Amino acid sequence: MAKKSAKSAPPEIVNRRATYEYHFVQEYVAGIALTGTEVKSLRAGNANLTDAYCLFENGELWIRNLHIAEYDFGSDRNHDPRRLRKLLLRKSELRKLERRVREKGFTIIPVKIAFNERGLAKVHIALAIGKKAHDKREALKQREEKRELERLKKAYK
Repeated sequence: MAKKSAKSAPPEIVNRRATYEYHFVQEYVAGIALTGTEVKSLRAGNANLTDAYCLFENGELWIRNLHIAEYDFGSDRNHDPRRLRKLLLRKSELRKLERRVREKGFTIIPVKIAFNERGLAKVHIALAIGKKAHDKREALKQREEKRELERLKKAYK
């Protein structure tokens, strides 16, 4: 019998800056409408979530400024790297999110893009509130203390 080759899982694209800039109130997992070359480029890990954000237009949730690099082996039908992409959620979730976003200070931020076990691209989004400067300093201080504890643990082992 021939063995199946172990496929490596596609990489997760993570917005590391989001955890530094925002407090997450609630998280959702949404589908995303993509073209073929966009999926191939995502599987190669060629995407950037840093400047991306979500907005509502006509009751639909769209993601803007998500950069998915053009697919290297694509033809003249390659996709536009920064086009608007529709996020797919249930109507009840969309209504809840739209209500919360209308409140002052709330925004929707994409946190991570990953592939599920069926091979579909999913965007992890979070309803978030922006951090103040003192909150960011506190987060840096906690991260530094955590690193120092890890160094001390390694030194005593």
